[in-house]
Amino acid sequence: MILLNFQSADGLQLGILQGNRVIDVQVGSERLGIEAPATFEDLAANTRRGLGKLEALAAVVPGDEQLALGDLEIGPAVPRPGKIICIGLNYRHHAIESGMEIPAEPILFSKFGNAITASGADIDISGLDKVDYEAELGVVIGRTARNVEAGSALDHVLGYCNANDVSDRELQFKSGQWLLGKTVDGFCPVGPWLRTPEPGFDAQDLAIRGWLNGELRQENNTSDMVFSIAELIAYISRHFTLEPGDLVLTGTPMGVILGREEKDWIRPGDEYRVEIEGLGSRVNRFTVPESRRPRCGF
Repeated sequence: MILLNFQSADGLQLGILQGNRVIDVQVGSERLGIEAPATFEDLAANTRRGLGKLEALAAVVPGDEQLALGDLEIGPAVPRPGKIICIGLNYRHHAIESGMEIPAEPILFSKFGNAITASGADIDISGLDKVDYEAELGVVIGRTARNVEAGSALDHVLGYCNANDVSDRELQFKSGQWLLGKTVDGFCPVGPWLRTPEPGFDAQDLAIRGWLNGELRQENNTSDMVFSIAELIAYISRHFTLEPGDLVLTGTPMGVILGREEKDWIRPGDEYRVEIEGLGSRVNRFTVPESRRPRCGF
């Protein structure tokens, strides 16, 4: 099942994507008397029951009562994660291109909620000179995970989405902590939608690609991760609790600007598109808003 968040007069509402049509969960559930979660937060609070209700709703809402996808303003796939946990150097060739050793244990760092933005949203890079892209698979937690084993870790997943761990390399390496260059406002676009686990969909075997202004820069498969999704969830949960709605970014493949001989850092007007097999694609444009551009004159 494919879920998305869209803007309404009441804020972000949950929708179910079916082709190029979207079921408005709140409207459909009220009309049909099915108590389905109308927001992402409602779903995360009771994932198993909520997913069942959404599947029941998707089976009965007729097409003429669904919304046209093109008419909607799509929000972030994960609007307000409690935690954003990122994994560094989790693709073998990316570690090599970065001039670093392949890690023996997962490297964890964080972003904050201010970095979350939607697919299609502009990202303000005012005053930043070394902005880089990082196509990533995002994993959204659906059940509380504490000290879970890798064998059962995927039972705690609500869904998967495209993400871009946008980074400013100058700020990232300004000190021994990466945080400053990672959690600039808008530096974590996620979406356009969230795909829930289902038979035949293997998140550990997905093509992942990224294009800068139409030029293919990153191409790999999630099978090349140093630590699998299940291993990451198990490792994190041994050290702190993962809660419903938390977002884990699982690392980026090779091809980032940091690893290129020519450091052609992102400039205003550039666009980066992330596409992961089965998860659609998302594009964000990097800008400097008019109000923040330097002005000439006295």
